[in-house]
Amino acid sequence: MRDTLTRFLQLESASGLMLIGAAVLAMSINNSPLSFLYNGLLNAPVAVQVGALQIAKPLLLWINDGLMALFFLLIGLEVKREVLEGQLRQPAQLVLPGTAAIGGMLIPALVYWWLNHDNPAAAGGWAIPMATDIAFALGVLALLGKRVPVSLKLFLMTLAIIDDLGAIIVIALFYSSELSNLSLILAAIFLSTLILMNRFGVSRLSPYLVIGALLWVCVLKSGVHATLAGVTLALIIPLRPRDGNASPLLTLEHALQPWVAFAILPLFAFANAGVPLGGLSVESFMHPVPLGITAGLLLGKTIGVFGFTWLTIQSGWAKLPQDTNWGQVLGLSILCGIGFTMSLFVGSLAFIPEVSEYAGMDRVGILTGSLLAAVIGYAVCYLSSRPAR
Repeated sequence: MRDTLTRFLQLESASGLMLIGAAVLAMSINNSPLSFLYNGLLNAPVAVQVGALQIAKPLLLWINDGLMALFFLLIGLEVKREVLEGQLRQPAQLVLPGTAAIGGMLIPALVYWWLNHDNPAAAGGWAIPMATDIAFALGVLALLGKRVPVSLKLFLMTLAIIDDLGAIIVIALFYSSELSNLSLILAAIFLSTLILMNRFGVSRLSPYLVIGALLWVCVLKSGVHATLAGVTLALIIPLRPRDGNASPLLTLEHALQPWVAFAILPLFAFANAGVPLGGLSVESFMHPVPLGITAGLLLGKTIGVFGFTWLTIQSGWAKLPQDTNWGQVLGLSILCGIGFTMSLFVGSLAFIPEVSEYAGMDRVGILTGSLLAAVIGYAVCYLSSRPAR
């Protein structure tokens, strides 16, 4: 039994499968007589107070603002490592996935905006279909086994990393609330402290984590979304310390990976995917908000990723990834429409629950678009790939 569990956790698809399970469980509970328990749990007040400093939020916001900061911390660590030592180190390797990622962010946003531009309140969700859920997309590719080449998976991973960078920038620029000058000043002080620690060669991980936690509190109170503290901390933690000790960045990345993949992301999915199905009708799916998200994820991502990839290769700036064909690229482009985690996160910022009249509508579009993208993308990749000998 233990060996079976170990093999399961080692599967690339395991994280994606757990996300699916968490989403299905949330929808099942919230559409059953136990729905009051689901909503009561997420709305339960949780407060932490030290002297005059108090952070009081419902459990849902602790998950979205607190635990997701750890998710973005992991993304930041992966991005820094890839830039310094990995796939993003050489500019030539960035041309194809970089242009594909730009197309995969631009076209979905335009599709959504085109369907909702006449309604300013709804148009604020334009960024929801921009991001790709790398865990889900890689999970679907993993189900194909050796039918798809490793180069296609690397292309998807690099594209998704750049995609995540774009999502972080969008959140910072467009989804911050009214700013607190005092909190920003304190955040700047802690940020400067972290930078000085890096410059003076501090290699122990614990000081970075303590100052990083204080930075998170200040960013949370400042009005800038708290998850950005995680990204900022990640970019400062050293990869190769001067004293030759173990890499703080790699140590933290390896420690966070299982927690993020098998605890934080499934918990986030459980907290945000509980769409009540009662009262849903054809009109519910055809409303401009869920329709714009579905169309952005399924059509916008496909057109953006595949179209920009084709233009880049036809222009002679890059070549197809090794051992891949255009059918596989098309299937991968469709899989990029699996927005799930990041789309749910941006949706919670664009349409704040109990404030926006469109809160909840975004989840209908996200789940519909992501499910269609997963099924169709898998089918296209399967039909365009031959079994490995």
